Amino acid sequence: MTTAMPDAAQPISAGTAATVLEARGVTRRFGGLVAVNNVSFDVREGEIFGLIGPNGAGKTTMFNLITGLTAPSAGVVAYKGTLLTGLKPHQIARRGLARTFQNIRLFGNLSALENVMIARHIHTHTGILRGVLGLPPSPQEERAVRARALELLELVGLSDRATQQARNFAYGDQRRLEIARALALEPRLLLLDEPAAGMNSNEKQGLSDFIRAMRQTFDLTILLIEHHVPLVMGLCDRIAVLDFGQLIAIGDPAKVRDDPAVIEAYLGDEG
Repeated sequence: MTTAMPDAAQPISAGTAATVLEARGVTRRFGGLVAVNNVSFDVREGEIFGLIGPNGAGKTTMFNLITGLTAPSAGVVAYKGTLLTGLKPHQIARRGLARTFQNIRLFGNLSALENVMIARHIHTHTGILRGVLGLPPSPQEERAVRARALELLELVGLSDRATQQARNFAYGDQRRLEIARALALEPRLLLLDEPAAGMNSNEKQGLSDFIRAMRQTFDLTILLIEHHVPLVMGLCDRIAVLDFGQLIAIGDPAKVRDDPAVIEAYLGDEG
């Protein structure tokens, strides 16, 4: 599929300190359906940026376009001035982006520890053959991978269940495990797709506090999709709103909350 270049009036920056992610004129068509339509926005370094909108607005498709799971029909995405468009998901992950999924994608038959260790191996240097044979330095690297995975499980409150199969975890715990696995990639930009799904009010507040703590502890920029409007309004520095694949508003929470188009398209439903 050919990827069209964005409009010249919207250049990709050289990756300034203020901007880490740029979408320019991004469009994705599935046959006659336009899931994302000419969307442009920037995500600034260190911020928590929310992407909201009603069901079918194109939010998860936008995540897929950023992380290489889906190719755009037009437009480009860049991270710190380097084009991501055309790269494979693992190549994008190596550049410092990690994500969770709306539909949890854990290895259910593996333990929590093994799920995190798998992601951590992206930062090892031992070849596959040496690792299989257990030749040096594989044992040393394996110990380091295991230790870091246990640290991340401790961070998300799951270290006491490290040896349990992921399939046996409650939904909220699976969400936390997926975040630990994403953090194992050592991302600079973390994309969270509906991290509060299935959580009660107290769990959502705890998640909000946890996301803020993650940003500070790991010096992250965070881009999240979330349906729970109070969580987004209280957590995010800026918010972009999609409706039928189009960007209808962007700005700080107060500006977005009071935008008539947003109220009609999404927030009014919450009321």
